[in-house]
Amino acid sequence: MKHVFFDIDGTLWDHRNVIPQSTSDAIRKLRDNGHKAYICTGRTRGYITNPALLSLGFDGIISGLGTGIEADGNKLFEHIVPAQTAVRTVDIIKKYKVRAILEGPEYLYLDYDEFKDDPYGRKVMGDLQGRMKSLSDNYGQWVINKLSCDTTGCDKNAFYAELEEYYDFIEHNDVVVEMVPKGFSKGTGINRLCEIKGIDKEDTIAIGDAANDVEMFRAAGFSIAMGSGAAGAKEAADYVTTGLHEDGILNALKYSGLI
Repeated sequence: MKHVFFDIDGTLWDHRNVIPQSTSDAIRKLRDNGHKAYICTGRTRGYITNPALLSLGFDGIISGLGTGIEADGNKLFEHIVPAQTAVRTVDIIKKYKVRAILEGPEYLYLDYDEFKDDPYGRKVMGDLQGRMKSLSDNYGQWVINKLSCDTTGCDKNAFYAELEEYYDFIEHNDVVVEMVPKGFSKGTGINRLCEIKGIDKEDTIAIGDAANDVEMFRAAGFSIAMGSGAAGAKEAADYVTTGLHEDGILNALKYSGLI
């Protein structure tokens, strides 16, 4: 039996949350063949609610870059940013005029006026359906696993220097950065789940497309990048499948001999 870990964005679905029919069919066939399927994502659990996604059928979810782990309907692990650290983080974010989304297991926190004209911000607010709260109105009351920030116009070196004792920084482009509590990644999430469940690393396969999937690739016994993914992900993977809308997941699972 193999344990397959799937990234969400750019892997299972596109920027419009469209899941190819071939992906749905392939994951169901994978599980029918006796293998296990898991989500392994940078999204925190509060941002994994889409019915079409969850209806594919997953045996577990690693969320928030390894800060949350569940399997077979049970929560196995969760790391919450300490309240004092969260307050210090937000105070520094405000000082540098960085726009931030605080991401937690139940809610995401952002200030609407900062993101109402931002395409990604509008997408988040449209997707959340009741799981969004005001960052400012809930000052100090946030329950979060990690953050995502827009550092446009910010002195990033100075910004990072003030927070590097607490976080690792994953840069997706020149301005968008994920801030993850030190020592956590998709890779640590896979390692922890395998330790808890007694899974052999050689029985794990990771499929993803982005910069934050590289640590997941390193943790898994075999790694597959989407053909439509980032160059860094493709360079780090053991195999590159076709693009998301070119039956990428179907072809990846066929290549692995799982379907």
